[in-house]
Amino acid sequence: MAKLIHSMITSLDGYAGAAEGGLGAGAEDPEVHTFANDLFRPVGTYLYGRRMYETMVYWETALDEPGRPPHIAQYARDRQAAEKVVYSTTLDAVSSAKTRIERSFDPDAVRRLKDEADADLTVDDPNLAAQAIAAGLVDEYHLFITTSVVGGGKRFFSDGVRLDLELVGERAVATSELIYARYRTR
Repeated sequence: MAKLIHSMITSLDGYAGAAEGGLGAGAEDPEVHTFANDLFRPVGTYLYGRRMYETMVYWETALDEPGRPPHIAQYARDRQAAEKVVYSTTLDAVSSAKTRIERSFDPDAVRRLKDEADADLTVDDPNLAAQAIAAGLVDEYHLFITTSVVGGGKRFFSDGVRLDLELVGERAVATSELIYARYRTR
């Protein structure tokens, strides 16, 4: 059975999307990108909400742009190779390969997807992740924590979530001062 991983860049105060401005330094750092590429290369399926899909669909054509650094090109190739499931009631069509639309989040269908998958899955959208967490589907949490406190926005963990997690790995990415922390459910 594959694992379902919830992973995002977060601010130091736990926001995956800032109310104003960005989440701080680190996301663009080549060392961070290379580390994340290596970490998520084995992922076989990405679960997206509509907004996250619209952000990530950029990677379908990123290789067409000249002068891409190797870590960016690798990230694009890895995203293109994976399956994508977009949960949306408003999206009419997708513009990327290996992508399908689901109109609603069905915990039983995601459970079957995990059971049948040969490679791990990720849920990279806070709203969608909240539904997966509530259904007890998320096995691991991978946080890339910046040094910025942003004071508000979209939280990595929704209000009301109570989890007991076990820290199974961490790493400081020295050039950007970003911290990677990996937890699993107990």
